Amino acid sequence: MSAFITSPSYHVLPLSRVQANAASGMAVHDDCKLKFLELKAKRTYRFIVYKIEEKQKQVIVEKLGEPAQSYEDFTASLPADECRYAVYDFDFVTAENVQKSRIFFIAWCPDTSRVRSKMIYASSKDRFKRELDGIQVELQATDPTEMDLDVIKSRAS
Repeated sequence: MSAFITSPSYHVLPLSRVQANAASGMAVHDDCKLKFLELKAKRTYRFIVYKIEEKQKQVIVEKLGEPAQSYEDFTASLPADECRYAVYDFDFVTAENVQKSRIFFIAWCPDTSRVRSKMIYASSKDRFKRELDGIQVELQATDPTEMDLDVIKSRAS
């Protein structure tokens, strides 16, 4: 049984939807979830970079990485001085010689980004991440060394 509240204009809204937006007020564009599902199920993309559009108060897809693109291509697509969320599908071989894949969620908030931007990304992260069902590893990075390939490899296994 779902709880409901009534808005001032007397529209009935699911309570869970209202609470989910209470932290930061950021909506999540449908494309964010759809592209993530394509990455997860069909492996259509190697990575997805997400951006918060502050004026529209929503998270949108900024860039899609083709399956053949490398981890270096992915890191090069992140701005040096602006926050982003990203998902990366990392393929690796285990010590037992088994091919595996891990889906990483990366919260990129460089030290050089604006304080307001850092606050918005930090307060929206958990709600956004919940929209992407299937994240296996989470990583937060404030400079490139915190998400270099060695870090990814060590966190994958």
